Amino acid sequence: MTQAQTQTQTPALSAEAQAFLTESHLCTFTTLRPDGSPHTAPVRFTWDKDTGLARVMTTVARRKARNVLARPGGRVSVCQTAGWRWITLEGTATVSTDPARVAEGVRLYTRRFWSPPPRPPGLAVIEIRVDRVLGG
Repeated sequence: MTQAQTQTQTPALSAEAQAFLTESHLCTFTTLRPDGSPHTAPVRFTWDKDTGLARVMTTVARRKARNVLARPGGRVSVCQTAGWRWITLEGTATVSTDPARVAEGVRLYTRRFWSPPPRPPGLAVIEIRVDRVLGG
């Protein structure tokens, strides 16, 4: 396998890691500001093992979305922790306001957290194409 193939494939996750990603715990999302400094924010996210996407609901006006928009295809990470257990998903991110993609983000969020996300104006979904997993 070439390095390019490795970077675009979703890493295999253990059954334990998959189960952990269905639980509701403290999560952080890290992006890079235009000046290169990190921006970390608390978030809720979903993991879609079928597509290899982690999704974060937000609005296009929020700093995290603006950071991703300023660095198309840039790298981000989302980390979930509970006591000594943790998992970090890394990959490239995009922001979408496409109604179908936002609806899928809302559907998965509602399934994981048992209630829909807030629906402010400018609702968007950040999709992270996961290519590296740490911890778990």
